[in-house]
Amino acid sequence: MATPSAAPASAMRSLDRAFDVLGVLEDTRQPLRLSEVARRADLHVATTQRILNVLIDRGYAAKDETGYVAGPAAVATAHAFLVNNRLSQVALPVLQELAATVGQAASLYVRVGLSRVLIARVQSRNPLRYQLPIGEKLPLHLGAGKALAAWLPESELTALVDQVTPFTRISGEHVTAEDLTTDLRRVRQDGYALSVSERVLDVTAVSAPVRRGDDVLGALSIAGTGSELTEADHTRLIGEVRRAADEIAARCP
Repeated sequence: MATPSAAPASAMRSLDRAFDVLGVLEDTRQPLRLSEVARRADLHVATTQRILNVLIDRGYAAKDETGYVAGPAAVATAHAFLVNNRLSQVALPVLQELAATVGQAASLYVRVGLSRVLIARVQSRNPLRYQLPIGEKLPLHLGAGKALAAWLPESELTALVDQVTPFTRISGEHVTAEDLTTDLRRVRQDGYALSVSERVLDVTAVSAPVRRGDDVLGALSIAGTGSELTEADHTRLIGEVRRAADEIAARCP
C-alpha cells in the first residue's frame, strides 16, 4: 500500500504526464497516431492511451480515423483566459495606436514554457502575407520570442539554448549556442530585439519586453517586410515599440 506521502507524488506524476500528452497535441499541425503521441511525450503506449481516453472524455482531445488532435475544450479554456486576462485587455488600445502609427501589424506574446503564445494582434493597412491566429504557439529563440527569452532565469536560459542549438534561421544563417547566447545578452542589454528573416523570409520584426519591475509580462512586436521596415526606419520603430511596451506595463495593475 502506498504511504500518504507517496500518493500525492504519484498523482503529480500522472498530472505531469497528462500535460505532456496535451502539449504534444497542442504542438502538432496534423492528427497523430497513438504511437507517435507516445514517442513525442516519451511515455509507454499503454500509459498514453489511458491519458488520451481521459482527455477525450473531458473534451481536451479528439480522435478520428487519422489520429488524435487537441479537442474543443481547449478553445473554451483559451477564451476564458482572454476574457479574464488583464494584460491583453489593457494592451489592445495601445496595439491599435501602435499599428496605426507605424503602419504595421502589432502583436502581444506571452511565454509558455520555452515557447511563446500570441494573445493579442491588431492588423494594419499593410497586412502581412501570412496570418497568425490568436493562440498560435511559436519559438522563443526566434523573432519576437527573443524579447522574452533574454530575461529568462539563467537555468532556463541555459536549457533553452541547449534545446534549440544548433539551428538554421530561415535566412540560411547557422546559429550556434554561443551565437544565440550572445544575441540574447545583447537583447537584454539594449532592451529590444531586432530580427531580420529569422522565422519568415523577408520579414523584419522589432520587439520589446513588457516589464513591470523584475517581471516580464509579455513581449510587444511589430512586423513587416524588409521593404516596409527599412534599415533607415529601425531607430524610429524601436523607439515606438519600446514606448508602447512601457505604456502597456504602466497600465497593468
